[in-house]
Amino acid sequence: METTTTLIMETTSERNTATFTHLSTLSQYIIPFGNYIFPIIIWSSYKDKSEFVNHHGKQTLNFQLSLLLYTLVLALIAIPIFVSVVLQNIPMEAVFNHDDFYIRNFNFQGNIGLLSIGATAVLLFGVLKFIEFFLVIYASIKASNGELYKYPLTIPFIK
Repeated sequence: METTTTLIMETTSERNTATFTHLSTLSQYIIPFGNYIFPIIIWSSYKDKSEFVNHHGKQTLNFQLSLLLYTLVLALIAIPIFVSVVLQNIPMEAVFNHDDFYIRNFNFQGNIGLLSIGATAVLLFGVLKFIEFFLVIYASIKASNGELYKYPLTIPFIK
């Protein structure tokens, strides 16, 4: 994990704004895309007024965009696998004839490799969300203490 922790003397207002920028990403659990909307609003409002807030705003947005990219990659792995495995085990004549159908004798052994890859992608997504929550809290604490913080495994989209 690469983190930068340089102590900078910033005003309480700047530290609070930077802290709130990180914490605003948690709004994603209440408001769809809140993890992008609120940090963008805060960062764009204060980026020219404070280098400290500018740094934390960029870090927050880069981290969220990196997580979006990682999530899309995992989804592109997991979704096609699960769809193809389910479609292989559904009787198509029942679907086309609008009959009731049941999935019987699901072939786990023939699909165990694909199912393992799909389950691993889903598990990695869960781990990613779990780590995200704690890193956001950690970055908020660092900003509150007046320290610069750089999220690990973040792609610098905004420089």
